[in-house]
Amino acid sequence: MGIENIYSDILREHANSNHNKHHLGCPTQTKRGINPSCGDEIELELQINDGIIQDASFVGSGCAISQASASIMVDLIKGKTLEEAKQLASTFTGMIKNEITNEDDLEVLEDAIALKDISHMPARVKCAVLGWHTLEEGIKDNCK
Repeated sequence: MGIENIYSDILREHANSNHNKHHLGCPTQTKRGINPSCGDEIELELQINDGIIQDASFVGSGCAISQASASIMVDLIKGKTLEEAKQLASTFTGMIKNEITNEDDLEVLEDAIALKDISHMPARVKCAVLGWHTLEEGIKDNCK
């Protein structure tokens, strides 16, 4: 497996795009996530109404993997309930840890499946899960 498999077209597209990388006008929740091992950081902004993520975005800096993963995540969670977003995050983490490998179980991740081979690169796992862990923490905060 070469690095070219990791940096697929989907990842490059998301890493280089700003369509999800901006501030929301009036987020109802903001959560900051940092990967201390490499310095990647994001600030996830959510617009939550009646338990549904109406809109989401992020700002931050880091490697292509962390930025692409956060962008793909934002696309996936828009319009989802907090519970659905939490389940997506759990499935993504399971995929990255190689605990969920069944393609049928991973279909819900859509473009995020492009990151599944990161599991073979332990140093990059924290990059890939940064946005997803930040989302999980934001959901925990919202449910208090």
